Order: sequence, then structure tokens, then C-alpha cells
Amino acid sequence: MQKSKIIHRHLGKTGIACPPIIYGTSYLGNLYRELTEAEKQTIIREWFNVSEGPVVIDTAGKYGAGLALETLGKGLTQLGISPEKITISNKLGWYRVALKTSEPTFEPGAWANIKHDAVQKISYKGILECWEQGCELLGDYQPQLVSVHDPDEYLFAANSEKERQKRWNDIKEAYQALFELKEKGKATAVGIGSKDWQTIRQLYNEIKFDWVMLANTFTLFRHPPQVLEFIQKLAGEGVGIINSGIFNAGFLTGGSYFDYRLVSENEEKDQPLFEWRKKFFSICNRFSVKPGDACLQFAISAPQISAVALNPGKPTRIKENIKVLENELSSEFRNELKKSGIVNREYPYL
Repeated sequence: MQKSKIIHRHLGKTGIACPPIIYGTSYLGNLYRELTEAEKQTIIREWFNVSEGPVVIDTAGKYGAGLALETLGKGLTQLGISPEKITISNKLGWYRVALKTSEPTFEPGAWANIKHDAVQKISYKGILECWEQGCELLGDYQPQLVSVHDPDEYLFAANSEKERQKRWNDIKEAYQALFELKEKGKATAVGIGSKDWQTIRQLYNEIKFDWVMLANTFTLFRHPPQVLEFIQKLAGEGVGIINSGIFNAGFLTGGSYFDYRLVSENEEKDQPLFEWRKKFFSICNRFSVKPGDACLQFAISAPQISAVALNPGKPTRIKENIKVLENELSSEFRNELKKSGIVNREYPYL
């Protein structure tokens, strides 16, 4: 199989070479459905089949209550992958515990047939416990990129301003621990992933991250000028940028969820979403472009973005995504996206 010739980019000033696509691992943790061990192994193998350079993986203790970490470590070992050939990002904050109920309590209904539960630990001590457990589950493969998992959700769960301030301090202490890991040479770079970009901006005023992961924030559907300005500021200060959630939880490619919320064409508040998608699909059909391909091309169009995070559950899609990036969208199609208002007419990179 001929491997991709796509050039790796630098993830800001971290020194890490980053391919344009990094791979999520929630399917290795049985997100929504249980894949067989053979299917999981095929997915892991395909990451390396399509890439000439180092592979970058995004994982978390929350994914299947540590199952994704465990599966990843075992799979890499079985394939004989050298640790130098993979860079692992581990989002920390959830800790595996024994399952004492009929189903996990941390995200009921999301994980299929998992054997453990998970509890949230965001504090100086808690984040180090999550780090240590993650390293144990990964075996011979230590994470180079570390972050606190969804600090925005942790803040939004506060019931009062006093509690929010406590949670804010919890996050800052957790990051103190992560930067100490970096100083000791146990991690290469410290970052943040969040669905709320303003939380990233607020924390960045106090914590100078090495990299950020934006989720559901910079997509074909949603790319406001203020987000682009923030991306440009971060890149100008040497911060690496990863773009994720580029399909707005699948809605942009035909799914029923928008930003993880079930939407309906019968609901008045959701009708503008469906009208937008109908217009977008019509343009795609006219130019014979798959909606997902257009979303992917847009998501990495800004030169400040080092990589797009994708989570394909089918090995064939991994190869197809690489081919999408090897072929540019036609200028006629791109012009029509702007002319129709699908893309902001002032957007400078498409």
C-alpha cells in the first residue's frame, strides 16, 4: 500500500511533528457500540498503513472508563509498534473504578458493554492519579501530550459563583501538576480541549498552554470572525491548534444530533439548522462533493490549524480521509459556498 505523502506540520512550538489528521479513540472504548477485538486492531493498524510519519492519537480515561487506553496499549504492543512511531495525547480528569451498578454512572447509555465505571478527579492530586493510571493502562506507551478533559463542562456544572471559583482553582491546580510533569520530562506539552472556546480564552489569560483543541467551534457551519482572531492570536504566540468536532456532532453530514443535542425539523428553533443543511447538501450535489469532504477541507483550511481530529470507526474511512486532503476542492465549489452564505464571504482562507 502506498502511504500518504501529506506533509506533517509542527504543533506550534511543542517540537512535535503532527500529521494533518490525528485519530480519536472513543470507538476503542465501545462508544455506542461494541467493536470486536479484530475490528479495533484493524483500526489501529490502518492508522500506520496510511501514514509515512509519526501517528498522533487522541485518547482519554473517560473513553470506556479506561478501555480505550487499555485497548490502545495492547493493540500497539501486538502490532509491534515502536513508541517512537506514535504520539499519544491523553486528556485527563476521569479515573477508572469498579462497576457497582448495572451500567456506568458517569455517562449512562454512551458506552456499550464496559466492565468499569469512572469518577471525575480534577485537582492537583487527582490529575496525577489519572496520569499514573493512564500510563499503567497504556503499558509501554507514555503520553507526550496531556490536558484536562473538558474543563468547560466542569465549570458549567457549578451551582453558584462560589462553587465555580472553587472549580476554577481545581483546574488551575490540575494544570500546575501537568506543567510539573512537563518540567520533569514526563510529558512534552500541556494543552486544553474544550467545546467552549471562550473558556479556553479565559484560562489562557492565566495558563499559557502549549496547544489547544477546539471542539464544535470552527466548522463549515460555525466560523465567526472572533474565533478566527483567537486562532490567529494563539498561533502567533506559538500555540499549536487542533480542530475537532468538525461535523458539529454529525449534523453537517446528515446526522440527527447537532452539538450533541437531538434536533428535529418539527421544532421551530431547529428549522434554521435544517434549512442551512438543505442548501449545503444542494450545493454539494451540484458539484458532486461529499458533505463530509467539504467539512474536512474547510476545517483545516486556516494555516494556523496544525491538524484535524477525526474518529472514524471504519478502517476504510481512514484511507478515504487521507485522499480527501490530497485533492483540493474546486475553486467553483469554494466560490459557491461563499456566494450562498454557507461560508462567511470575508473568510480569507477558502
